[in-house]
Amino acid sequence: MASRYNVEGASPPPGILENPPSGSAGHHGHDGTTHLWGGFVICILTVLVCASLYFLCRRKLIPLLRRNSQRKGKGSLKDEKVTMLRRFQLEELIKATKNFNQECLLGSGAFGNVYKGTFDVEGTLAIKRAHNDAYQSLEEFRNEVKLLSKVRHRNLVGLVGFCEEPGAEGSKMLVYEYVPNGSLLEYITGRRGRNISWRQRVVIAIGAAKGIAHLHEGIRPSIIHRDIKPSNILVGDGFEAKVSDFGLVKSGPTGDQSHVSSQVKGTPGYLDPAYCSSFHLTPFSDVYSFGVILLQLVTARPAIETHRIHSNYHVIEWARPSLERGRVEEILDANLLSEPCNIEMMLKMGQLGLRCVVKTPKHRPTMTQVWQELEASLFSAENFINKRLSSDSRISAGASRRASVDCDCSQSFVSINGIGFQRFHVEMDSLSFQSTSLRCLENNSISIEIDKNNLNDICEEKSIEEEPLSTSYMH
Repeated sequence: MASRYNVEGASPPPGILENPPSGSAGHHGHDGTTHLWGGFVICILTVLVCASLYFLCRRKLIPLLRRNSQRKGKGSLKDEKVTMLRRFQLEELIKATKNFNQECLLGSGAFGNVYKGTFDVEGTLAIKRAHNDAYQSLEEFRNEVKLLSKVRHRNLVGLVGFCEEPGAEGSKMLVYEYVPNGSLLEYITGRRGRNISWRQRVVIAIGAAKGIAHLHEGIRPSIIHRDIKPSNILVGDGFEAKVSDFGLVKSGPTGDQSHVSSQVKGTPGYLDPAYCSSFHLTPFSDVYSFGVILLQLVTARPAIETHRIHSNYHVIEWARPSLERGRVEEILDANLLSEPCNIEMMLKMGQLGLRCVVKTPKHRPTMTQVWQELEASLFSAENFINKRLSSDSRISAGASRRASVDCDCSQSFVSINGIGFQRFHVEMDSLSFQSTSLRCLENNSISIEIDKNNLNDICEEKSIEEEPLSTSYMH
């Protein structure tokens, strides 16, 4: 027993411990816990960093990249229709306009000046040079180029190209096709001796209405011109109207929108009162402006008369009473009295103008309805004239068969059915008619005096029973 006790109680060999010290076991447990907590903290930090990066990218980087992408897209002007435009260099435009010489100036306005430029290849073009403050940014100019690049119609002045140059020389310019025959304003006011017939006025109105209707209905989104007036309607070959000056254009309402809110811009006298009071811009605002032009085509008066006793007397209020009574001859342009005029057509055009300027915009016709109505009225008027001419020619032919006038044109007297007449001729080309009150001449306002001494030789002849109508000379 004792030996076993001694054996069991003997100490182990040196360097070998049966049970490690309690302190050593605690040390290893502490290290494991530290590693566990360290890993947990690292995971939390990783999640926080990832979340921070995610929110940073979502709120900052992604919008920034999107804006840069959009800015590059807008600034590049690489749309299919825009690439069809020519980009002119400033040196080309300086040469074409003789360094923007005054002799090349076609017109000027609040937006800029328009010059006539001559190019070796393109020929004659119109160059619109904007004022320095016309565009708030380069992006605004590029947006206008993109918008105008969509405008393609025979009754709209076409954009040929543009010039975009940095520097102080105001090098933001639009290059348009050149229309040689001036503006409608010159014809209405009679400047440079230019007058137009009643039919030419109707043709110009139809063409201009078609061009504006294309802006409203032929393009998506629609375009509202905002500055329809006679000086912005150019007259091309064959008196074909071309609407110009798109400096104030604005995209129209889309979808279910009834209008777009916009700062009021335009020309006094042609501005829609509904637009001015509500700031609600619609295509009917252009219809109002065109209605004023229709009244001017009939009356040749300015939109607002500033030289009368009653200042700011609008052509609408001046023309309305006569048109509502159907008496268009009371307000008709005096220049139309010097040649045959279709009074009925002028009355219809004036009354259509009144419908375009009614107070409530939605009660006005669309521009498509305007040109369709004008075109139908012109077609009807011309058919009536052709039928009347055909009827007159048949009557004249029948009368010539029933009666024979055997006369010498050098004689002064003729006898028809035994009644003697003195032959006389009035040279109408030598007469000049003008009415200061713009009223038509009444039938009794013209008198023709005949020298009674020349009628002494007139006598009656006995009619021949065999012929119901015969003529012979008086001797």
